[in-house]
Amino acid sequence: MQNQKPTVLVLGATGTVGKQVVQTLENSQAVNVRIPTRNQALVKELQSQGKDAVYLDLDKPQTFALALAGVERVFLLTGYTVAMLAQSKTLVDAAKKAGVKHIVHVGVFAEWDCTDAHFVWHQMIEKYIEASGIAWTHLHPNMFMEAITGLYMPKKLTYTTYFADRRIGLIASSDIAAVAAKALLEGPEKHAGQHYWLSVESYNGKEIAEILSEVTGLEIGIAYKDIEDFRAMIEAPDFPVERWYARANLDFVEQVLDGRMAYMATVRNDIPYVLGRPAKTFREHLLEHREAIIRAATE
Repeated sequence: MQNQKPTVLVLGATGTVGKQVVQTLENSQAVNVRIPTRNQALVKELQSQGKDAVYLDLDKPQTFALALAGVERVFLLTGYTVAMLAQSKTLVDAAKKAGVKHIVHVGVFAEWDCTDAHFVWHQMIEKYIEASGIAWTHLHPNMFMEAITGLYMPKKLTYTTYFADRRIGLIASSDIAAVAAKALLEGPEKHAGQHYWLSVESYNGKEIAEILSEVTGLEIGIAYKDIEDFRAMIEAPDFPVERWYARANLDFVEQVLDGRMAYMATVRNDIPYVLGRPAKTFREHLLEHREAIIRAATE
């Protein structure tokens, strides 16, 4: 029976990771997937398609109770804003009242004493979840491979890096989603109290440009930009990230460059343990996007 299946509330269900989590959970047919959104028109549209969609606005805690009613497991993925602190705290409180048994949270790839602001916010949320008494699973992804085929897509046969010769670990969003879905499907009996580290391969800008060249057959060069160039980019009026969060990203680049976050180059790959298969490689990801890379690089 449908009502005998665990109900899983998936925050960020339309985002890069969340939509893949929803698809995997729906395909499994082992759980009931509840999709929250602040768009009330979309709620009605999804409900007309037979989906369990609910109105939930993370800035309005009064919308949490009905959205969480009957929910056993929650996928918690926050937005790129300092508001994640209040949003997550109040949602966890509501989840406790609603009797939620398991929270799977997407956090950051960081050491415990990290001082970068937006990493710290994630770590505070993790500790609050742990203190709630609800069973938890924390995912720690490094940089998304999608950043290379998105924000840092090569232009004019040039790949641009702001990290000098530093390496950064990479992970495919599809693998993050697969680990999250696995934990949500199997529940706290198997995954409670687990930290899953997701950093599959580590490259610097020169190595990324070389792999881009191999995959596309083009001669992709490398352009090194400094911290002031990065500051100019994120402080541009049209940069699509909240000011507080953007400044935290500036702090991130500074700390990678000065060595305080040198661990971002680390490979820590728990995917085979969780999924029983290899993680997607960076080369495989680029091959999937080969035509788009070629178009962008040759414009």
